[in-house]
Amino acid sequence: MKKLITVLLSALVMLAGACNLSPEKDSVSKVELKKNALEQFRLYVDGEEFFAKGAGCEGGDVAALAAHGANSFRTWMDQEGHPSEQSVLDEAQKHGLKVLMGLEVGRERHGHDYNDEAWVKEQFDTIKAKVLRHKDHPALLAWVIGNEINLGAENLKVFDAVNDISIMIHEVDENHLTTFTLAGIGKREVDYIKQHCTDVDFLSIQMYGDIVNLGTRIEDAGWEGPYMVTEWGATGHWEVARTEWDVAIEPTSQEKAKSFIERYQVAIEADPVYCLGSYAFLWGQKQERTPTWYGMFLENGNETETVDAMHYIWNGSWPENRCPTLDSFRLDGLTAYDNIRLKAGQPITGEVFARDHEGDPMEYRWEILPESTDLGWGGDFESRPETFFNALGSSSMELQAPEIPGAYRLFIYITDPGNKTATANIPFLVEA
Repeated sequence: MKKLITVLLSALVMLAGACNLSPEKDSVSKVELKKNALEQFRLYVDGEEFFAKGAGCEGGDVAALAAHGANSFRTWMDQEGHPSEQSVLDEAQKHGLKVLMGLEVGRERHGHDYNDEAWVKEQFDTIKAKVLRHKDHPALLAWVIGNEINLGAENLKVFDAVNDISIMIHEVDENHLTTFTLAGIGKREVDYIKQHCTDVDFLSIQMYGDIVNLGTRIEDAGWEGPYMVTEWGATGHWEVARTEWDVAIEPTSQEKAKSFIERYQVAIEADPVYCLGSYAFLWGQKQERTPTWYGMFLENGNETETVDAMHYIWNGSWPENRCPTLDSFRLDGLTAYDNIRLKAGQPITGEVFARDHEGDPMEYRWEILPESTDLGWGGDFESRPETFFNALGSSSMELQAPEIPGAYRLFIYITDPGNKTATANIPFLVEA
C-alpha cells in the first residue's frame, strides 16, 4: 500500500509540472545575451527579451520597487550590516524581480595589491564559494564582479583578476552572465579591457550628472559592445556648484526628479542598440555628504520625488498619489547659492513654497545639521552628523543660528498624508 501511495504521489507531482500548475517559477533561469529582430543587443531570460528596469537596492523596500514597476534590482556586496545574499534573492523571488548580484572585489584605493598572488587567489576562492552557493537561485539575473574597480586604480591587473573570476563563473554556472562596473568610462581602461578582460559578457558604466554625455564618453573610449548603466541618479556632489567655504550645494528633490526623467531620456533611451537597461541610485537611504543627497527614500522610509520620477519612467504615467513638490526655499530671503553667512545665535527665518499635486495638507519639518566632516570617496561609508535642531513648523519658521561657529545646513521636509516627502537644504556659515 505504501509503495502504491508513493507511486501515485510521484505521478501527481509529474502531472502538476507538466501542466504548469505551480504558481511560481522556482527553477534556475537561463540568461543569454543576443540580438533581437531589430539587431539590438538584449538580455533574454528563459527565451524572453529582458530590458533591465530597476534601481540599486541593498536593504531597500523590494515590495515597493516591484509595485512601482521595476523588473529587477542590483546589489553591491554581502557584508556586515547588509542583508545576506540569500535573503536578498529570496525577497526578489517573492516579488517577481531579478537580481544583478554584486560580488565584492578588493580595490586598490582600499589597500589591495593585485601583484599579491596569494591574496588574489584567496579572493578568487571566496568569490567562487559564493557563486556556487547561489548560482541556481531562480531570482538571479547576472553577476557583477566588482564595483567601480577603476576608481583610484593605477594597477590595471585588477581586470586580469576579474577576467579569471568571470572564466570561473562561466565554468560553474552555465546559466548566468558576468559584468563589472566602471566609474565613468575612459580609453585607458577600455584599451586594457579589450586585451585582458575579454571573458566578461558586457560592460557596466556608472555616471551621474555627466550621464547626459554617455554616448560621447563611450565613443571616445572606444567601446563598441553592449553595456548597462548600473548607477545613475542625482547630480554628484563633485559636479555641482560650491559655496565660498567649499561645500557642495545639493539640488532640491524637485530638481532631482526632473533630472532623472531628462537623463533617462537623453542617455538610456537614446541608445536602443547597445544599452541593456539601467539601475538608478539609490532605492533606499544613505548618508553621503548629506542624509538626502542620493537616496530615493528618507531615513524614516518616506518616498521622495525621485521615486515618482522612476515610476513615471517605468510605467509612462505618474503614481496615483504624487509626492509634494518644492518650488523655492529661502533662508532670510536668500537661496543656497547666496553664500549665507550668519552671526552666532542670530535670529533667522526659513521660508518654503511648496504644493501638493492632490491638494492634500502638508506637514513641515525643519532641521539644522552641522556640515558633514566624515567624508568618504566613491560611496564609502560616512557617518551622519548629529542633529543641532529638529522641529515641526509651518511653511515659514523662526529659527536661531547655532552659537558655535562653523558650517551648517538648514533642511526642510514637506510630507503629505501618504508619507511622501519633498526635501531641500541650504548651506550656511556661522561666524563668531
